[in-house]
Amino acid sequence: MKMLDSSSFVPLYHQLKEIILENIENHTWKPGDKIPSEHQLVDQYNVSRNTVIRAIDDLVKEGVLYRVQGTGTFVNKPKIEQSLSGFYSFSQVLKEKGLKPKDIILEISEGKASQKIANALKINKDEPVVLLKRLRCANDEPIILESSFLPKAIVDDLSKIKKVGSVPLYDVLTADFGVQVTSAKETFEPVLILDYEAIQLGVKEGNPALLLERIAYNQKGQPVEYCKSIVRGDRCRFYTELI
Repeated sequence: MKMLDSSSFVPLYHQLKEIILENIENHTWKPGDKIPSEHQLVDQYNVSRNTVIRAIDDLVKEGVLYRVQGTGTFVNKPKIEQSLSGFYSFSQVLKEKGLKPKDIILEISEGKASQKIANALKINKDEPVVLLKRLRCANDEPIILESSFLPKAIVDDLSKIKKVGSVPLYDVLTADFGVQVTSAKETFEPVLILDYEAIQLGVKEGNPALLLERIAYNQKGQPVEYCKSIVRGDRCRFYTELI
């Protein structure tokens, strides 16, 4: 059994985190397994309870572990990974990983474009836009809270947007509005989940997340969607390949 080194410059809680991660990575502890209790870890590694709590708290925030009140701490499911090397569909990513995609429509409404939305869509401020707000799930687990803004000049029939609950948005745009999305520009930044977002995503306020902003373009290079998403940091991970 690997032990902690009190003479190391690496803090004890971080050393304990690495040991827990190693046990998960080598499948000693599998998803759904209960890890040793705080008391057991204290005895096993001869550290303070505060050291154990800090190590576990960090791993819970990172989505590696999760707690069940009155039961213990368990190994979480692997994060959903997505490559940034090309254009992708979240629904397709889930299907490829054996997960069932599901979109819950929270709102479909018409409004006026703010300056930021107008800049993204290259339209005038206050021009009419359609808001599609949805909760994107994997096997009924909420993963992304997403708000899409589409020019009303392109999406002139809101009733057709209701199909998005069962049909991918870009498929609806192609089939019903003759708009084919061929490329997109995305930006990411780390954020903390706000109270109202936490309610929708079923997590605690202050949990880590990624703010993803996307501008999607048609075959002529015209912007047809501005999308703002809050992506759970404990369930998703994005990567790129450098060659």
